[in-house]
Formats: sequence, C-alpha cells, structure tokens
Amino acid sequence: MANETDVQAGEPGKRYAFYPGCVSKGACKELKTSTELVAKHLGIQLDELREAACCGAGVTDDVNPEMTDALNARTLALAEQKGLTLLTQCSTCQGVLNKLNKEVQEDERKRDRLNEVLADTGYQYNGTIEVKHLLWVLVDDAEYGLTRLREQVKQPLDGLRVAAFYGCYLVRPSDLLGFDHPHRPTSLDELVTALGGEPVEYGGKTKCCGFPIQMMNPKNSFGMAGTHLADARDKGADTMVTPCPLCHLNLDARQPDAEGALQELGKGSGRLSMPVLHVPQLVALALGYDARQLGMATHIVSTDAVEGKVAAAGA
Repeated sequence: MANETDVQAGEPGKRYAFYPGCVSKGACKELKTSTELVAKHLGIQLDELREAACCGAGVTDDVNPEMTDALNARTLALAEQKGLTLLTQCSTCQGVLNKLNKEVQEDERKRDRLNEVLADTGYQYNGTIEVKHLLWVLVDDAEYGLTRLREQVKQPLDGLRVAAFYGCYLVRPSDLLGFDHPHRPTSLDELVTALGGEPVEYGGKTKCCGFPIQMMNPKNSFGMAGTHLADARDKGADTMVTPCPLCHLNLDARQPDAEGALQELGKGSGRLSMPVLHVPQLVALALGYDARQLGMATHIVSTDAVEGKVAAAGA
C-alpha cells in the first residue's frame, strides 16, 4: 500500500465551499481526514467554512424551526459570499441544507424573513448556490467523475464485495435531492464498481439506519441497524460503505448494541462482524492509501479483513 510520499496530489482544480459538519470533527474524525486526502489527490480544492454551525440534523427543527433555518441560511450565505458550490460529506447535512436551499429559492417571502433574522449577524442569502454531496461530485463531476477516478485507481478493489448503504437523506425526497437524476439511485454502487469492487444487492440499502430514533427507542433503532447489517452479511458482503457519518455511528459504533437488539427481537444471535467504511475511505484505499492514513483503526468493528482482502488483490 502507498504512503504519503508514494501518492501525489493532483493539479489544483475546482474549488468548493467545504462544509464538514460536526460529526466529522468529533466522533468520526477519520471521515474528514479521508475526505481531505481524496480531495488533495484528485486536485479538488476545499475552502472550509470554519464559521458554520451544525445543521441540526433535522432534530432542532422539531424544537425551533426558525432558529434552525436561520443557522442553515447563514451557512449557505457563507458559501455564497465565496461564490462557490457548497460541498458536504454527510447525507444528513446534504438533506437539511438542500431542503432549506430549495425553499429559499422558491419562496421569496421566506427568503426575506430569513434575511431579516440574519441582518443583525451581517449575513444575507440570495439563493444562488448549489449544495452537493462528495459522492455526487465523485460520480457526476466532469473533472472528477467516474471516468477520471477509474484512471486514478492504483489498488483496484478486486474481489471486495461491498454493500452500499445509502440511508435516508441521499435518496429522498426525490423532487428535492434530484433522485430523478440518472445517477442518484445508483451512485454509490457505480462508485464501488469504478473502484474495482463488487456491489452487493440487499434489501436495506435505501432504508433508515435507525439513528434518528436512537434516544427515543434504542431497541428499534439498533434493531433496524442490525437488520441491515445482517442482511448485507447474509448476501455475502465483506464490508458496508455509507455516505453519512450518522449512519456510520449506528452501523459501526453501535454494532454491538445492534447484535444485542437482534437477539432480543428473536432475529438472530452472535456477532455481525461487518466493517463499515466511509465513502472517502473506500475511495482512498483504491487510490493507494493505507488504513493507518485513513484512521480505520478508530472504527469499533475491525477493518482488518477488508485491508487483508485489498492487499491480497494487489499482491
């Protein structure tokens, strides 16, 4: 596997206003690290929005929707000031920010109300930018899309069976997220194929991971996660990959709880032992980076089997 000196960064290319979200700076720091490595390798310039707040993950909206909208409008305004497309690495952030962005673009009165709230902070949002998830850039972008990515692969993921877990926010609602776009429903599977891996078809790939109800109903939350993990395992997956760090927390960090929930629900017993990767980690493995550089040792479920299979394919 490659080290820092083996893998060269690409030529500087398109700039994005990078919104890392909060989870990648806390419980999933390896997501931000691997995103930055992939971006540097491909020549994608990330202009981080360091002043941006948490998107609220749809939770704060239940308590104070006006405050949530104002905070997210401020984040959109930060990107607009730079004149850049806003790039997310979290499906939940993508869904929340995209929802507000479309509302502001289509509802002039709402835009005016939000800008009245923002006035005291010195910001204004005019609805001129686009919000794009990293996955969509890697699949759709003319500069960094699948054709170029295939050319960059140094360590094809031959023989690695990958279960794509889209989760909720990246595939619904269709009118909001562009699900009618030809690549939206299959983007993650297409990425796996481009990297040399084998996509695994299973029932739970576009269902909720259970994270939103974790505090209210942990039994059902972990039961949902466990069901998806067991389904992917039973279909022969070596690993699961997700574009959402909140899904990653429920599927990886709480996998021991998922095992217990399945047993309690009478749906199985024993270890699931399903490694769960972030999208940029999977990409970076194919680009020649090693697990140490990608923070994979921080995962709760060991990724050793994945690393071994990738290494064997390149031997």
